Amino acid sequence: MSYVDTLRQWDKAVTCADRQEWSEALCIFLSIQEPNSKIYFDIGCLHLLNQDLDDAEKAFDCSIRKDEHLAVAFFQRGMTFYKKKRYEESSADFQRAFKALRGNQLIDYKALGLRYILYACEVLHNLALAEAKLGSWEKAQENLVKALDYKTDAKLSLIDRALQSTLKQKLFKPVEFPLKMLFRPNKHYVAELEKKDYLGKAKVVSSVVPQDEFSGFAPLQPQVEDGPTSPKEPEVLRALQGEPHTVLFEFDPETSDELAVVPGNIVFVLQKGDDNWAYVVFNERRGLVPYNYLERLEISLASNQHKIGNNYQGLARPLSQEPPTRPERKGLTPVESSSGRTPQVVQPTDSSYTVKIHFTFNFAVSVPRGSPYVVLIGKVSKKLNLPPTAISLSCDANGKSVIDANTDMKDVWRRASGGHITLWCTTTEPQKEIHFVALHSYKSSNPEDLNFQEGDMIKLLSRVNQDWFEGQSNGNTGIFPAAFVEELPGNKL
Repeated sequence: MSYVDTLRQWDKAVTCADRQEWSEALCIFLSIQEPNSKIYFDIGCLHLLNQDLDDAEKAFDCSIRKDEHLAVAFFQRGMTFYKKKRYEESSADFQRAFKALRGNQLIDYKALGLRYILYACEVLHNLALAEAKLGSWEKAQENLVKALDYKTDAKLSLIDRALQSTLKQKLFKPVEFPLKMLFRPNKHYVAELEKKDYLGKAKVVSSVVPQDEFSGFAPLQPQVEDGPTSPKEPEVLRALQGEPHTVLFEFDPETSDELAVVPGNIVFVLQKGDDNWAYVVFNERRGLVPYNYLERLEISLASNQHKIGNNYQGLARPLSQEPPTRPERKGLTPVESSSGRTPQVVQPTDSSYTVKIHFTFNFAVSVPRGSPYVVLIGKVSKKLNLPPTAISLSCDANGKSVIDANTDMKDVWRRASGGHITLWCTTTEPQKEIHFVALHSYKSSNPEDLNFQEGDMIKLLSRVNQDWFEGQSNGNTGIFPAAFVEELPGNKL
């Protein structure tokens, strides 16, 4: 079956599904000879809708074999195993789905034809439920604590309720994918399925000038003598859709939906999702590229004409860069840095405590109210990237009121005031100091940011996310874009 036939059948099947003709849609899908990963996913969803769990499992198996990075397919197969009460396999698939998220808070599949957002916190929520079904309540709590780092405001109550249930060793409901949502073929490709007559019919014209014997096709018109003085915008740039961007870093695709680009390429962004992925076109090929690998290109005919020659892909990398989207600073309390600036305060919710930790640098974590010691130490352990056994917490700066697994946490939480509590932390392992050198100067008016000049040395304090780090330089502390620095070799303990 040709790609055009596959596309036509795919579009016909989702049209039937829109009319809730599920059986007819499934029959059309099954008639496709060589389905891709998205079509297999649609088949699995329709089997789940019919409660055909064995057929659904086989369809999701095929979808994952076609695309081993399709996180939503792992999520759906995990739900299939959960419904079949095969909880160990369900737990493994939810772990694979979380890994396929690559540390992102979410994946918006809209650019791939699926109007669905897969949240990392929901994947961890279901993983915790599968562990709870296996009787591993501690693992369930650990996964829900991890989910707190990935939750959005809309998912706050969901994770908090699940964590409260695990503390009481009670089960909770899973997050399920809406089965009536299906991957759809690209609407632009579908629109091209209809036959078009690009040439049209020849039109015969006759002269109205007396004694003019001409009769036939209209002749070519003479060129205008006084043409425009200003240069025209290059046709290749004017004809393409989307916003032009310059590629800053090389990107090697891992799936068929991603696009390989190298620094200096000019791509045109058609869509930009909230998950840091951009759907772009480059050399008549379309695919996904991380948006923080790109920089918007402002095309000005007067100032940039010299940049656009016969090879429009060869623009030089600009000296200035726009930083990636700023991270959300959640659960922070006012912490005076050595520069005297105060970050923005985010108040804790009624169901959580904000715990300020005094360490070699200060940081804050958010934990549900009434959390046991394992939850608190787990949050601090992840922040410091150290095992819990190497961390010691106390309620005072002298380290006399030690907090450990034998501590009655009710006494600790009584010290909280207004949802905030301050603790002190020491470690038994030496800290590995990581230093960076600034590749570009960074200046920001935001009080949370760390300003520096090209060539400055920066000490890493923490990694906020994949795009932003927190560090110290020239006696100041703040966050800064990771793309502006490079790690120095030979960092030592």
